[in-house]
Amino acid sequence: MDRTDTSDIQCSDYRLPGVYPDCAMNLRHKSCARHREPNKTVLFVHGATYGSTQTFDYPTDDLSWMDVMARANYDVWCLDLSGYGISDRPKPMSQPPESNAPLMTTDQAVEETKIAVDFILADRGVQKISLIGYSWGSAICGRYAGLWPASVDRLVLCGALWVNPNPNATAHALGAYRLVTADEAFDRWVQTLGPELVDELVDTSKAKKWCADVVRCDPTFDPELQPHLRAPRGVQADYLHCATTGEDWYPPEAIQAPTLVVMGDLDIETTPEQGWQVFKRLEGAAMRQYSVLELGTHSMLLERNRFELFKVCDGFLNESASASAGAPTARPVKG
Repeated sequence: MDRTDTSDIQCSDYRLPGVYPDCAMNLRHKSCARHREPNKTVLFVHGATYGSTQTFDYPTDDLSWMDVMARANYDVWCLDLSGYGISDRPKPMSQPPESNAPLMTTDQAVEETKIAVDFILADRGVQKISLIGYSWGSAICGRYAGLWPASVDRLVLCGALWVNPNPNATAHALGAYRLVTADEAFDRWVQTLGPELVDELVDTSKAKKWCADVVRCDPTFDPELQPHLRAPRGVQADYLHCATTGEDWYPPEAIQAPTLVVMGDLDIETTPEQGWQVFKRLEGAAMRQYSVLELGTHSMLLERNRFELFKVCDGFLNESASASAGAPTARPVKG
């Protein structure tokens, strides 16, 4: 079978009630049924702007990260929080953003993640699940893992987010959501990269296609009248709160599961330094690993070197249970 042929992969979407009235969130499942292993159940949780279905299940070169994992016998899931991806939009997102407070805070995201995890555990008849949180999703999954350690097998914090106190930050009204165009998405992706490095990291035409595709998932998208994606601003409100008060976004010390912190060396949004701060505080984890991958930005999961990211995460998730026994172990890796 051709490596990009996904005909052997089964895909199902489930609509689950979220934290907003009359607003369902989408939970996607993929697996190769005849080869699925119950102890390899994994849930992806996305970042602040784009949903999981447009990132972890976006078929770059006809194959998504979820497809790769399904082929590797994972029972793999991804969650679009309310207001993101192909989930429903809360009613305040149909109103001017200044009319309502920021939507989908981290507390609410953790609550929706718990709803999704509880569904998966019951549906698959398993006791634990591994979590892969990307960017803001690392804070969501990190907090979840600390609150419900018995449900978490292993934890991957990809592009781990951390916020230090910032004396220049000031709290201000944000509104319920923000607008993102395809051009803005692309500019954000390649900011600070020179033309030669951009060509080394991505196929520009494919990157621009993804940017165009991702904004079209918004149900109100119109190329002439509304050529943008609406992204909830709860995460930005949480960021400002942490920056202005000095409070932690979540306590990494509460995490007990074996944990991988994996960063791209060219990531300027969640930097390797941020990931290292999280890693140092994983004092309660059964085992911990810190990896910095070369030639990867914040969007490494969609770039040419994405298979290096997939490989590191797969290797960590597949480690034997005996490897996580005993005292926590720091294992810096650069590759």
